[in-house]
Amino acid sequence: MSITIADVAARAGVSKTTVSRVLNGKGELDLRTAERVRQVIAELGYVPSARAVGLARGRTRIVGMLVPSLTWPWMGEVLQGAVDVVESEGYGLLLFTCNRGEESMQQFASQVSAQSFDGLLVIEPEGTLAYIEQLHARGLPVVLIDDRAKQPLFPSVATTNRAGGAAAAQHLLELGRHRPLVITGVGWFGCTHERLDGFRDTYAAAGIELDPRLVFEGDFTHDCGRRGVQQALDAGLKFDSIFAHNDLSAGGAIQAVRETGRNVPNDVSVVGFDDIPYAQHTEPPLTTVHQPMRQMGQAAARMLMGYFGGRPLPEEPKVLPTTLIVRSSTAPAPARPAQHT
Repeated sequence: MSITIADVAARAGVSKTTVSRVLNGKGELDLRTAERVRQVIAELGYVPSARAVGLARGRTRIVGMLVPSLTWPWMGEVLQGAVDVVESEGYGLLLFTCNRGEESMQQFASQVSAQSFDGLLVIEPEGTLAYIEQLHARGLPVVLIDDRAKQPLFPSVATTNRAGGAAAAQHLLELGRHRPLVITGVGWFGCTHERLDGFRDTYAAAGIELDPRLVFEGDFTHDCGRRGVQQALDAGLKFDSIFAHNDLSAGGAIQAVRETGRNVPNDVSVVGFDDIPYAQHTEPPLTTVHQPMRQMGQAAARMLMGYFGGRPLPEEPKVLPTTLIVRSSTAPAPARPAQHT
């Protein structure tokens, strides 16, 4: 049977309240009484509930984290970044996913009502932003990671999606790639529009308008990359490069191009987005826009830790820069044969 606070109190000859005060360091206590209680705790091997101690102190020392799913390719990096900071401050992390839709959100809401955590980190599950804003308005400190250009009514950590799309475009332009196929992300994500706008505007500034027939909406999967390439080929559209809005769809595009007998990067150069570990292991290794996902998790967690330490949450989003990582999936366009008259 587990040892309870009542067992400690009985052995030490004090009240349960006295034992609780020793555990929580509250109030004035006779030093000899406090020492006797600690000795009994050691003798019995009593381990107090972290949650009970936290609540007695007015804080659980738990951070909640709400995410859509753990299957997203970069989710592990964000989680690790958050955990790095949370654990270093002596806090624990309580993780919630939305894999079961409404049932998952009801379970999450019950934990909110029970005040199971002191603050919340969020990677927004679809359709929950208004609810999260309500929680923040009621006093729960919240930080959103990867705001997808939605600019919520609470603190957030984002990255430069538009600049990342522009960097991909500039790289392809410098390689002489003037007819890109674009495989976008999910249409309702703000980051999809930012990446496309940055890419399109950079080509427009170079005097090249994207062919709208070569812009395909994807869903961030390997299969959508394959489908985008196949649909372009089936329509008889020519392209000399591909910009995919994440690395998985870029990998699918590379595979589809190579299956037609074309060479990557010489016939078709390919650029992805995210720089997940997979990007280094495509064939050839993928040029991509690096998102600092671990640093985003760390930055969001630091905001909460700072708040718990007495600093106000920032009003403006914290934006971390993307970086173009050049690997072997891009190369200069082949020289065109000279025209003889």
